[in-house]
Amino acid sequence: MKSDRLLSILLLLQTRGRVPAHELAERLEVSVRTIYRDIEALSASGVPVYAERGRHGGIELLAGFRTDVTGLTADESRALFILAAKGTHAALGLDAALGSALRKVMAALPEPHRPAAELMSRRVLVDAERWMPGARETAPAAVDLDVLRDAVFADRRLRLRYRHGGDVEPSTYTVDPYGLVSKAGVWYLVADRRGAPQLFRADRVRSATLTDAPVERREGVELADVWGVLKRHVEDRPVGVEVTARVARGRFQLFLRLQGHRLCGPPDDDGASEWIAVVLGFGVVGETRTLLPFGADVEVLSPPEARAELARAAAAVTELYAGNPRAPR
Repeated sequence: MKSDRLLSILLLLQTRGRVPAHELAERLEVSVRTIYRDIEALSASGVPVYAERGRHGGIELLAGFRTDVTGLTADESRALFILAAKGTHAALGLDAALGSALRKVMAALPEPHRPAAELMSRRVLVDAERWMPGARETAPAAVDLDVLRDAVFADRRLRLRYRHGGDVEPSTYTVDPYGLVSKAGVWYLVADRRGAPQLFRADRVRSATLTDAPVERREGVELADVWGVLKRHVEDRPVGVEVTARVARGRFQLFLRLQGHRLCGPPDDDGASEWIAVVLGFGVVGETRTLLPFGADVEVLSPPEARAELARAAAAVTELYAGNPRAPR
């Protein structure tokens, strides 16, 4: 259609500068004569476009002329480039279409907005797939991403006070951020710690402070690369011990937040019982001790060695508190 072709010509001239008429004709699959008629139409509508003949000639916009054909604001431009991870589009065979669409949008953006939009696409990813398909997930806790976002875009090191699952007191780390990832609605900071990639769940960050030191990322490594490594590490974690357990319904949402990554399949919930059956994967039997903070609200049913491990741990705690407090060292 002529209107689409005129817009395409305008975008190409804005991004490429001088373009030979025959090249425009080839790209738009029309004749050179049609291109010249389109140029006349653009000129008649007020666009300062002209053609120069000769060996090095071509069609060009008047120097300094720019038009925001999209009407997008800076924030709208950045928002468009926070798109789902490649796997989402690949499943539908749309990876190539996504790349083409982004190039067109980038060409249409006003020049001042382009660097921020391009940086946004490298620093923020959205992955819509859950860690464990079929597992129920509680709504993510509200988090303040302001400092994390500032560190990611300011290219500065970040000092975190971070509480790991099962820990009472937070630990302190200095990290080099690559970016932020939203995984099924849960935000993560992807960063290097002492040169090794690490994943930090945003709602477990107790405090975050920007340092004056510049970020030290590995050369040639982008957020998508680090996220791919960390994602495979979580999803391909070997399961050495498969544990069948039941969880009290009233504590199930908290259980999913802390242990949902261990689910080996969807929970068995009939909707009527006070208990929900789950199958969990652990690397070794000793890891089942991470279930102890749930007390009597989680019961391991099998295998026997997992029950024995938890019984020994519970007995040790009982013995510790049965006598008088130990004298401090």
